[in-house]
This record gives sequence, structure tokens and C-alpha cells, in this order.
Amino acid sequence: MKLKPLKLAPAFIATLVIALVCLVRVLDLSWVQRLENMTYDQRVRVARSHTVQVATNLGFVFIGDDTITSLGNGSLGFRYGLYWPRHVQGRVLRELTAQGARAVCYDVMFSDRRFDHAAVPVSVKQWPDLREFLARLHPGKKTDTFEQNGEEFTLVESDEYFAWQLRRSGRAVVAAEKGVLPNSLFANNASAKADISADIDPGGVLRRARTFQNYRKWHPAFRQAEAEGYIDLHKAQFEPGQIVFPRAGDDNVKIPVDAENNFDLADFGGEKLPVGMDRKAKAFTEERVWHMGVVLAARELNLDLDNADVNLRAGRITLRSTNGVERVLPVDSKGYFLINWEISPTDRQLTREAFERLLIQDQARNTGLGESLTNVWKDKLVVIGSSATGNDLTDHGATPLEKDTLLVSKHWNVANSIITGRFVRTAPLAAELLLIILLGGLTAWLTWQSRALTAALAVIALVVGYTVLAFALYNNQRIWLPLILPVGCAVLMQYICVQTYRVVFEQRERRRVIGVFGKMVSPKVAREVLKMESLSLGGSRKEITVYFADVRGFTELTDATNERAAQIVVEGKLTGHEAEAVYGEHARELLETVNTYLSLVADVVKQHDGTLDKFIGDCVMSYWGAPTSDEHHALHCVRAAVDAQRAIHELNLRRFEQNKVREQENIEHARLGRPLLPMLPVLYLGSGINSGVAVAGFMGSEKNERSYTVFGREVNLASRLESVSGRGRIIIGEATYEALLRDDPALAATCIEQEPTKPKGFNKPVRNFEVPWQQAENSKLQVPSFG
Repeated sequence: MKLKPLKLAPAFIATLVIALVCLVRVLDLSWVQRLENMTYDQRVRVARSHTVQVATNLGFVFIGDDTITSLGNGSLGFRYGLYWPRHVQGRVLRELTAQGARAVCYDVMFSDRRFDHAAVPVSVKQWPDLREFLARLHPGKKTDTFEQNGEEFTLVESDEYFAWQLRRSGRAVVAAEKGVLPNSLFANNASAKADISADIDPGGVLRRARTFQNYRKWHPAFRQAEAEGYIDLHKAQFEPGQIVFPRAGDDNVKIPVDAENNFDLADFGGEKLPVGMDRKAKAFTEERVWHMGVVLAARELNLDLDNADVNLRAGRITLRSTNGVERVLPVDSKGYFLINWEISPTDRQLTREAFERLLIQDQARNTGLGESLTNVWKDKLVVIGSSATGNDLTDHGATPLEKDTLLVSKHWNVANSIITGRFVRTAPLAAELLLIILLGGLTAWLTWQSRALTAALAVIALVVGYTVLAFALYNNQRIWLPLILPVGCAVLMQYICVQTYRVVFEQRERRRVIGVFGKMVSPKVAREVLKMESLSLGGSRKEITVYFADVRGFTELTDATNERAAQIVVEGKLTGHEAEAVYGEHARELLETVNTYLSLVADVVKQHDGTLDKFIGDCVMSYWGAPTSDEHHALHCVRAAVDAQRAIHELNLRRFEQNKVREQENIEHARLGRPLLPMLPVLYLGSGINSGVAVAGFMGSEKNERSYTVFGREVNLASRLESVSGRGRIIIGEATYEALLRDDPALAATCIEQEPTKPKGFNKPVRNFEVPWQQAENSKLQVPSFG
């Protein structure tokens, strides 16, 4: 494909579009991100339809509507409302521990103590470790017991029962959320804390998770002040040298602190502090709490979360284990990462069981029926969460996989991503900008260089190809390539803008070309001119063949016409306007005659796809090979000259027959004394043709008339050959003859070489040839010039 020359306007348009799209990306506009997120969700769903890598030991114990019903109707031996005592949680944990679960994570908050629930009787003999636990929990306090049916029991608060099971299990993880830590009773007895916050995107879809959150662990003095309603720790404001707690309607509470965040305990307890107690203490300490999914994966892979290599500036968090396993999490500057959504709550590879079923199994195990149980939870990573609807336990929302699903599923999807080592990675900003530049530039180039249909198909192919690539990269590598800005903006906007420029502004060029060549060439050639990738109208060397066709007998006709007009004026004794009318009428007849002949030649030239240059008096100048190239320009020109001679001959025959009719009519006119009808003039052509290199382009000035033409030595020679052609003859130059030998040997064989002639302005004689044009049946026919 011949390339178009670069023009300033489309280059400026392309650059402007690319710059604007890059600016939109740098500004990170929310509406663009929302659209991009929609394409991401589609990719997630498509990838989910293929085979995915899923850890096989993930599990979900769900608290559903049936759980709430079972605990409320007494069928399990309990009759509790929605917020049942926490010893129930302890019993389920005891069963999961008995079955050998590797980790049990609660997607349920235990931020406060509940003292409104009845104590739980526990057999001291069956659970001998209970005394030790209670002794550590209440130092110096004796454990009270009572007998029942000959067995010793003690009453344990419901919360303490749950804390006891947390301690016994050694694998339970309690939840923290949005700055709220679990109550110390549970936090101190659980094996770990984990963050369960769900950071929903502006579009209402959960796509990301924060690797960890930093929680403030306030000094007990501050927590006590909050419990008494004196301050609100969540509203703490940090100013140089003090912590301020706003209070509605009262003066704000201001606690002075030093540079190391130490406060004076006397600000809370006055001067009556125990002897020997240090008055200085930290107001709070920062505690890193990892996402629950990260904690689950760490339990599976033995990852050392305490010594994680956190480098948010570099966009990575590296987790290592003691056995050589390493996971590098791709994160943003705030520690967020994209969840690799692969497992839905109903996934067949996810072990599922109802909360109440585990309560039943716990009862069976502790009444001597444990042998009938199967340990389906052995080595499982368990999440206990809600699947209930229509109450405070509801935890539904949208994810890329489903529009309405259980958000607790985020935990095992995060864990699965780390366990399998499959992370969703986004293209860095520099790569996105490079994609915009490359795709935008390629689109502009294709649109500018190709025809409209080809450009449209190429752009469609580019869009489809890039989209398929983006989906394939996510499906196979979990790489998120952007679609909206590179394709929706850089490609489509670029195509629309550049194509609009071509349609609006190049129509002006089209009209200009048609204005120049519309009457010079045939419609076929005009279409070819418009199709040309580049058209040099300023001047270029072209291989052409020039044709000069002069109407012979025109001078004699002019003289005869003028004499006849003068005779009429004299004989009629006409003067003034009457005489001018006679001369004018004869001039019109003369012009009509010559136009008849010249128009006939011009029509033949266009029929043979030649370019009609100009009329020079009674001469027609035309050429082949410009503005569109013509490999066989000499042959086409000679054939046109032959057809022109034959067309003139046919015209003369018709006029000869018409003159015969007029002669008969004039006999009658003479008898009646009427004016005689004039005879129709019969004229001939003298043709000169030459081939070679000439300069083609516009001649004239911008202010005045400009015309496209050719000039040079070979053009002059064609004109000189026309002058020696005589009547009814076609004379061609040597270069034209040699071209005929190549393109049409049969036609060249009919040519007759003439005596070399020395044209005016040429130093040496030139070879020339006559091209016969008369057909065999009329080769002897002679037509009178005019009557």
C-alpha cells in the first residue's frame, strides 16, 4: 500500500486525542473507573466459567434462617432469640476442633461483653482444664462448685465459656472491623485477630480487600473513660502535644501527650495512684490486623505475618514461611489488592455445613455417640459466617461473580488466591499510557492511510483483537488490561475524529479535484484520480503520450464563410444592424461547425480514458499517463487517434449525404426564388502523437486561472508532428512507435515510416511514422471538403 504523506491537521487531531485520553487516565476520573470495573466484572465471570485453581480445604459453616429457627424453637435443647448466648458459638468451635479443623475464623464481631445471659453448668470432672482457665481469668478467686446427680459442676458465664473454648481450641481467629477490636476477653484467648472489613467500591461491588488494617489499642484508662460515656475514642483528634475528644455541648476533653505518645495517668486517676506505679504510659499502641483471608492462608502455608516485608511504595507485600514458601502480594499505595474471585458460596469444592448441624454433632460427641460421626472438617480452613436473610445477620452484596451473594465469600477467595499463588495484577500507569499512545496512534494511522471501509474493518479488528487479548490475559494470567480508555476512548474516539476530518475536510479536496479534472477526463479516470493515495498537483515528471488533433480546412472555411456573408451584405445592400446580423449568423454557423468536430474528438479522447487538456483554436490537445499513471499510454492514445479519424470520417459521410439532399432541395428553392440552403462543410483532422517524459502540474497563478497541463520537449515534438501530418493522417514519433511494438505489435506492423523531418526548434531530424486508420471497405472513399 502506498502511504499517504503526513498532514498537519490529522496529525494534530491524533496527538490531541491521545493527549486528552492520557490526561483522563492521569486524573483517574471516577466515571471512567466505574465503566472499567464493569468490563473487569465481565472478565471475572468469563474466567470463572473455565477451569480454576481452587484450594480443596476451604470450608464455610453458615448461620442461616434454619439456624435461627432451630435455636428458637427448642429443637436443639436451647430456646434463644436472634442474639443467642456466646456459649453456643463455643460449642460449635469445640466440635470443629474435635474434628481437626486447621483454623476456625469468625466473620462475626464480639466487641462487647454480654452479662445478660445465664451461666452454663460445666462438669468439672469431664473438663478438668476449666479450673485452670478460670483461675487465670480470675486470679485469687475460688471456683464455686455444686453437685448434681453425684457429679461436680461449676457455673461459667456464657462469654467466659466461649473464651474458654477459644483457649482450648488454639486455632480460632476472632474478628475486628472498621477500627473496632474484639473484646479483650476473646482477643486474649483466641489464637489471632483478623480484619473482616468490606470496602465496597463506589459502584456497590466488592472487588478489593485491604491486606491489613492498623488498629489503635487504647490504654485501659481511655477505654474506661469511654465506657463511662465521658469520651468517644472513635472521635479522637490528634493535635501537637495533645489528644482532643470532642464533646457535644461541653468543653472538649484534652489529654496532653509527649513526643512519644505518653500521657500522665494522673489526668484520669488524680494524684491518688498506687505507690510505685509509673505515671507515664502510652495512650495507645498500633496493632496490625491482617485480613481474615490472609490469616487463613498463613495458617495453611505457615506464613510469618509478624515479619512480613511490607513495601507499599513499591506495590508489594512479601510473606515468607519457615519452609521456604514465599508469596508476593501486589498491592496499591494503601495496601489494597484485587480479590481473585473464583469461589462462590455454593461452589462444589467448598465444604459447607449448617451451624445447627455442628451443634447436633457436638451434643452427640459429648453424650458418648462420637464414634458415629465423620470428621469432614479435618485440616479444613473454616469460616463461620451468616447466610441469613431479612435480619441483622444479613451479609449480602454484589461481587464481580454475582450481583447478590454472601460477602463472607471474600475470605476464602483471598485465602485461595494466596494459597494457589494466583493474584490479579493491574498494568502500571506507565504501561496504560503507553497502550493509549500505541493504540491511538495505530488507529489514527489506519484511519488516515486506509479507505473508509478498510479503515472501519481494521479498527473493528483492532478493537476485537485487543478485547480478546484482554480477556485471555485475565483468564490465563490474571492480568487486568484496561479496556475503556485504550479501546473506548483512544481507539474509537481517534477513529471518529480522524474519519470526521476526512469526511468533512477531504470533501473539499474532492470537490477541488473534480473541479480540475471533471471536464478533462472520463468519469472512470475521475474516479481513479479520487482513489489515488497521493496526487501531486504541484509538478511532477510523468511518462505520457501527447495527442494534438487539428481541424484541417478550418481556415478555408472561415474565408469562404466571410466571403459569402460579405456577398449577401453587398447584394442586399445591407448596413448597420442588418449587416452585423448577417455576419453574426455566419459566425455562429462557423463556430457550430468547428465545435461539432472538436466535440467529437474530445468525446473520443474521454472514451479512451485520456485527459483533455485544452482547445487551442481549432486544435485539441490531450494526453495519457497523467494525472493517473497508464502503463500503456502510447497504445491507448494511438487507438484514440484512430477512432477519432474514423469518427470524423463517419461524420463527413453523413454530412455528404445531407448535402446531396440539400442540392435537390435547392433546385426547388431556385425555381421558387427562395434563398438556397448552404452546404454543410466537411473538415478533416491532422494528428500528431509523441511519447516521453514531461512535466505535469498546475500552470497559472493562485489569484488568476490555473489549469493542469503537461509541457516539455516531447509535448513540443507532438505539436510539430501534427503540423506535418496534413489532412486525415496520424503521424507518431519514434518513442510512440517503439511503445506500439511492445504493446501491440500487430498495430505497429501497419505503421509506415515517413521521411525524417526536422521540426522547428529541433537540431536534428526525427523519425516519424504514419498510422493507417481507414478500414478496408472505405479506404478508397474520398469525401469533398465542402460545397
